[in-house]
Amino acid sequence: MSSKMFFYVLKRILLAVLTIWIVITVTFFVMHAVPGGPFVGEKAISKEAQAALEAKYGLDKPLLEQYVTYLRDIVTRFDFGPSLKQRGRMVIDIIADGMKTSAKLGLIAAGLAAVIGIVLGATAAIRRNTFLDKVIMVITTAFVSMPSFIMGSFLLIVFSVSLKWLPANGAAQGGLVLPVITLSLYPMSYITRLTRSSMLDVLGQDYIRTAKAKGVSRWSIIFGHALKNSLIPVITYFGPMLAFIVTGSMVVEQIFAVPGIGRQFVQSITNRDYTMIMGTTIFLASLIVIMNLVSDLLYKVVDPRIEFD
Repeated sequence: MSSKMFFYVLKRILLAVLTIWIVITVTFFVMHAVPGGPFVGEKAISKEAQAALEAKYGLDKPLLEQYVTYLRDIVTRFDFGPSLKQRGRMVIDIIADGMKTSAKLGLIAAGLAAVIGIVLGATAAIRRNTFLDKVIMVITTAFVSMPSFIMGSFLLIVFSVSLKWLPANGAAQGGLVLPVITLSLYPMSYITRLTRSSMLDVLGQDYIRTAKAKGVSRWSIIFGHALKNSLIPVITYFGPMLAFIVTGSMVVEQIFAVPGIGRQFVQSITNRDYTMIMGTTIFLASLIVIMNLVSDLLYKVVDPRIEFD
């Protein structure tokens, strides 16, 4: 590793740490600024009982002291504290349980979106202005424009209710098929359009014309030069997209009753489970920051000509 690359990586890591700290700080103080409290909705709870609960979870201490304790626990033990509603359970344990399903769902959906999107995008670029190109663009435009809750509901009605081919419950055997399709359609369509646009730009470069003039085969030009160099925008998008999908789409997990982290997050908002809301938000933001860092570093692998500043 060159010294320039080392300092670039170090700078990006420090910026990532700073970003995560800002997210933790903003999330903590915004949640504590929300009117009411996590125990306001408790049925028939007395002021004494509410005060006892606040003392149990340290909510009676000064806000700055709570912040320092919360930040210290995250940094030293990766501990987001106990859930205020799921008594006896730690937030990190709930996130870990939800991630077992969300990670599997997200990785499959992201993989399908990337592979199919790159293939369709490259095909559309190679067959530019043909009937096939126009069909691909129309379909991907429709999928990009359609919200996930509409697509999920449509697939649920058709394949689960009407045809009864697939289960509607995401926890059942084969229940992840429809959620995977729903989650992958938007990023697949977006990657298709990114790949097509980038590849058309690359195919118009001077070095492509030079390769053609030298008699390099068409497929060598496409796979050896054009496709590889057109993947940089896809890598830029893929990192944050993967982080978002892996942590679970809240709407999709609710529609298909998938027991993932997204569903847990929605329930925590409904239940005013402050520690769960903060823990999930920080976890998601941290994953996005990390995936952005990985995406930046992968640029050098895809295109060695890129220089790090």
